[in-house]
Amino acid sequence: MLENFGWIWSEAEHTADAAVSDPRWVRWLLIAITIGFLGLFLFVPLVAVFVEAFSKGAGIYFAAISSTEAAAAIRLTLIAAFFAVLGNVTFGLAAAWAIARFPFPGKQVLMTVIDVPFSVSPVISGMIFVLLLGVRTPIGGWLVDHGFQIIFAKPGIILATIFVTFPIAARELIPVMQVTGRDEEEAALVLGASGWQMFRRVTLPNVRWGLVYGVVLCGARAMGEFGAVSVVSGHIRGATNTMPLYVEILYNDYEFAAAFAIASLLALLALVTLALKYIVGRRVASSTRGQPAAETAEQVAA
Repeated sequence: MLENFGWIWSEAEHTADAAVSDPRWVRWLLIAITIGFLGLFLFVPLVAVFVEAFSKGAGIYFAAISSTEAAAAIRLTLIAAFFAVLGNVTFGLAAAWAIARFPFPGKQVLMTVIDVPFSVSPVISGMIFVLLLGVRTPIGGWLVDHGFQIIFAKPGIILATIFVTFPIAARELIPVMQVTGRDEEEAALVLGASGWQMFRRVTLPNVRWGLVYGVVLCGARAMGEFGAVSVVSGHIRGATNTMPLYVEILYNDYEFAAAFAIASLLALLALVTLALKYIVGRRVASSTRGQPAAETAEQVAA
């Protein structure tokens, strides 16, 4: 009797799975569409960039990426990305903590304002900085008189990069903090942990994935920013050109091989960023495999 019941139950499960699953041809069609789309819009352009970069030989390629102007563009791109990630992760943690932990008037307004750079064209945001901090404006003129120039200088590029990327880290961290809640943090504080201990050993481990994704996305977006940086840079060769701007200059000068060489470096930086994300994820997963998901409040307070 029991054997018959078990057979009937397994058959019922199999019938239910078959009823809610897609036909085989639909699954294969969706897989083919996905792979075809990725190949057409991601892999083919990526391969084309490297093919064009080496079209005139390795000598031209390495000469293009090792020139003085290329080195200055690479250095400025990395500096802008570093400060963008540093500032936006700090802002993202503060904003996520405030929104997820404290009730206050205007919380929804704050969450809407955080998304403003997503809805404003980067070119428009660059123009706003020019109108506010340009050398002919009261603020910009006063700064120039005191030996500090923002527009058409490196500070303006860093400021514009921070502006167009600052919602990224916050938008990754806010939902994570809202889901994790504050029970473990309160337990740690009750058991004697200091605020720094609670933040370092409870909050950060709980939001580590959102933090990693925020850093990766913010860094990738910062290195590839063109519109806002183009407006505030002034296109001064060897001084205020980032890698995307330098690619445009080389392409307009009909130096196609050199332009694709610099573009290939941008592609490599993006691939390295993805690889770092993957490595960090594997390290975190391997370190927590077989262990509790988070330290207990007693361990934090100890």
